[in-house]
This record gives sequence, structure tokens and C-alpha cells, in this order.
Amino acid sequence: MTVGSNSYPTTVALLGVPIEVGASQKGALMGPAALRTAGLSVLLEGLGFTVEDHGDLLRRDLTFIDGAEPANTKHYREIQGWIRAASERAYAMARSGALPVFLGGDHSLSMGTVNGVARYWQEQGRKLFVLWLDAHADYNTPATTITGNMHGMSGAFLCGEDGLDDLLAGDPRASIPSAQLNLFGLRSVDKLERDLLGRRDVWIADMRRIDEFGVAVLMREVIERVRAHNGVLHVSLDVDFLDPVTAPGVGTTVPGGATYREAHLVMEILHDSGLVRSLDLVELNPFLDDRGLTARTVVELVGSLFGQQTTDRPTPTNAMV
Repeated sequence: MTVGSNSYPTTVALLGVPIEVGASQKGALMGPAALRTAGLSVLLEGLGFTVEDHGDLLRRDLTFIDGAEPANTKHYREIQGWIRAASERAYAMARSGALPVFLGGDHSLSMGTVNGVARYWQEQGRKLFVLWLDAHADYNTPATTITGNMHGMSGAFLCGEDGLDDLLAGDPRASIPSAQLNLFGLRSVDKLERDLLGRRDVWIADMRRIDEFGVAVLMREVIERVRAHNGVLHVSLDVDFLDPVTAPGVGTTVPGGATYREAHLVMEILHDSGLVRSLDLVELNPFLDDRGLTARTVVELVGSLFGQQTTDRPTPTNAMV
């Protein structure tokens, strides 16, 4: 990949991050295996990419720090171990020139993966924008959370909000300004979380706004902002972004999500933009799935993001393949 250009890497690097303690429902640790079983590598290779599968981070390989946990942060020290390791691996994968794809696992993993890739792009002098495809804002802090579940604090951590300052325990921190966080598909936000977002300049497209303006208009608004700053884009796809009818295999279903076709359009527009440089696939819970339906749907969406087409329409010169 040439820094500063819109040409995509030809190599995709996969890393499983089977963490589930950030959520209240067990089962997300099986997500990486389900995505592999659903044919993720085969699909990417069929699109012309070289796939490097780095396996999974393993709990026994993590370093955990003893000490008191901040109030209202369940499993803080264990999550700290996961995200420190994920951040370091994400940074190394981005430096390799491959396009990293992180297989979750619950959404707390993004505190590590996004930190790692943001650190790399900051060294290159480019801004990392994050597209958060999710039913939830995940912008709680220990002071605002109702549940204490840390998968709901990922966005706040990435933007440097108070209360999670030592989560990386001295490892390199690469916070992004809140203006570089884009929340797309919201339909469930806590009151104090909403109040905090109201004091920040996070870009938000909830389902009401999507219904009014449509996916294409809003996605192009995000893309234009990224291009205006010579930025790159990290996509963090939570399965609950989708309507539960399409994707039942998630522990935090919220009715009224993106349809199958809307989600594919999001991915197709992102592909055409040439801006995506890293990807999270999170909150897939095979224990709750219907015979692999959700895993297959996520893999199909990845196909659209990486250039799979149902017709032979002309593609932009900055397309992936």
C-alpha cells in the first residue's frame, strides 16, 4: 500500500480476539471460529486477496495487572489484558502493510484494535476516522453506565473520556478526537450517555435519520468528511447494527435495525470510497444464532466491502481489486 493513496493492500490479515467478558451474555468468544467456518478466508481469496490468518489471541498469552478496579467497570483487569495485547498486535499488523480484520469477541476489543491502528496512522501523519455501525453508541463511562459492561464504553475510551485513563497501563495511547467518531444505526442510547454525546461533536446517524435521508446520502457525508481531511477509515461492525430478523446471533438485539439490503449498500459504498484500512467484526454470538445465519450474513457483508458484486457494473479506479 502506498501511504497517501487510495489503492488498497492486496493482503488481508485476520486476527481473532475471543473476548466475551465485556458483555453480559456469554458466547461471543466463539465468534472468530464461526466466521472462519462461514468461509471468510475462502471468500477473500476468491476476490483475489492474499489472506494471512494470525489465529486467535489466547488468554494464557495475556499479561494481567493486579490492583483495584474502577467502580462500575466489570472485569476491568481482564479486559485491560485483552486490549493491551490487541493494541500491540493491531499496530504491528497495520505496519506490515496488510489490511487488518479483527474477529470478535465483544465490542470491548475495539478499545485495543482501534488504538493500535490509530497509533500507526498518526505516525503516518493521517487522521483515522471510525465508522461505528451499531445499535448502541457505546459512549458510556464509569460515571454514566447503568450496567458496568465495558463493551458499552469502547467509543468513550477511544475519544479519551474520563474514567478509563489507565486502561492501557502505560502502553502507547492514540486517542481520536470525538469529531472523528461516526455513529451509524443508533436506536438504543442511555440517558446520561445521550447527555454526554450532546456535549461532544460526534457525528451521529440514528435510525430516524437513516429513515429520513437514506443510507447512501449519509454514508457519502461520512466519506466526504474523511476525504476532506486526507483521512483513512476504520469500520467497526457490531452485529446488532442489523435488524434481528436478519441477524439473530447477538446478545443485544434491538428491533428496527438495518435491513440486509441497507447493510450491503453501506459496504458497497465503503468499497467504492477506497478509504477503509481496517475492520472489526464484533458481538457475533453463535450460541444464539440460527444454524449459522448471522455468521454467513456477516461474511457476505465483508464480501461487499471487499468488492464482491452481483452485476458487472463499472467500478471506480480506486476499487479494492
